[in-house]
Amino acid sequence: MSEPAHESEPVRIPDHDLDDLVATVTQLVAESRKQGETLTRLTDDQPSEEDGEPVDADRPEGTTSPPPPADGDPNAPKAVEPASVFILALAPKAYVEELAALTNWVHDLLMPIYGREITTGRPWCRQWQEHPEAVARLHALWLAWQQLTDVQAGLTGPSTWHRDHLDPTLLQLRTPEGPFGACTTSAARPHHRLLASPEPAGA
Repeated sequence: MSEPAHESEPVRIPDHDLDDLVATVTQLVAESRKQGETLTRLTDDQPSEEDGEPVDADRPEGTTSPPPPADGDPNAPKAVEPASVFILALAPKAYVEELAALTNWVHDLLMPIYGREITTGRPWCRQWQEHPEAVARLHALWLAWQQLTDVQAGLTGPSTWHRDHLDPTLLQLRTPEGPFGACTTSAARPHHRLLASPEPAGA
């Protein structure tokens, strides 16, 4: 006779697994960017003199002239741009700094204004920083907030942020089927448990 089912123990993602996740996302972002650059080179038409750029007979078809070096110095260092603004693609040190800034925004602005009551139908986790999906979605929401609450976004920027970013994000995060589905359902009974991810194909 089989043993009675026991309540599953809390599942935590080891730190080395999170490091692997960050490394994988970083690699995917870099590969995607390279593919995009290759596609752009392949699809660009060769510039003509009518476009204001002389045609270089020695230049391979479908490519453009590289921009001139800064101040005309061929040895001038080139500015290094981050491969992505996606928080899970950042290097470990940058990730920690970005997460700290995100945490301040979530605790000082987002939750006090939009948190509402914690219930079974609207769960929340005080340890949301340990849920990668929550970190990714909240970071994207914060980036959109920075852009759409800027003066240059115009008078409809905040409304656009609420409609297109805030409402869909909270709907995904705080649904019972979301990343906090096994976490807190009452502010008086804080609880935290990471849901297990699907096994990789062929595992």
